[in-house]
Amino acid sequence: MTRIRRMKTDCEQVKICKNPPNSRHPRSHCYRAGQVATCIHYSRNTACLPQLQRKRVNYPPMLQPGDQAPDFALRASDKSLVRLSDLRGRNVVLLFFPFAFTGVCTKELCYMRDSLAEYEGLDAQILAISVDSPYTLAKWKDEQQFNFPMLSDFNKTVSKKYDTLYREFGPGLKGVSKRSAFVIDKEGKVRYAEVLENAGELPNFEAVKQTLRDW
Repeated sequence: MTRIRRMKTDCEQVKICKNPPNSRHPRSHCYRAGQVATCIHYSRNTACLPQLQRKRVNYPPMLQPGDQAPDFALRASDKSLVRLSDLRGRNVVLLFFPFAFTGVCTKELCYMRDSLAEYEGLDAQILAISVDSPYTLAKWKDEQQFNFPMLSDFNKTVSKKYDTLYREFGPGLKGVSKRSAFVIDKEGKVRYAEVLENAGELPNFEAVKQTLRDW
């Protein structure tokens, strides 16, 4: 049974639940911390968290379920303009990733490529975004046969809107997108948000698909 502890803070009440790493507890707001999954529900102020947890937890994203997803228009690898609001009436799975041609990013997007039929059955459009140029994304898409739009956020405007930029990534690189997953419903509202501080981890795609089934 899930153990739930409630506490009062200076800003608002925070509910924290701890589950084993392999727990089936939904991770729509869950962020792994050490050997347990620590879930923070609707707390925007990370200063409210105990000091030990603040050192180890991946902080909740700025966008929370129920928020309106920021609109954007980005060039795809084929130079076409893709606007989020044009997809209203369909679910959208928005995936930010650090760099094309890297191991974990290739693993993640190849999984999405091979799972496309399942997502289409949930009436979901997959969009993948990085700060790579459209030319780099076009080469990678052709090489891996990705079957969904690859969008270039070269100017980092959308990554900033979704609060998914590393302050520093690797050996002094700045302005790289964090690995993140958002589910946006048919009315343009965020229903799932997961932003990973550790680029070596993958989003919880089972939780993404469960969110699509629920909505």
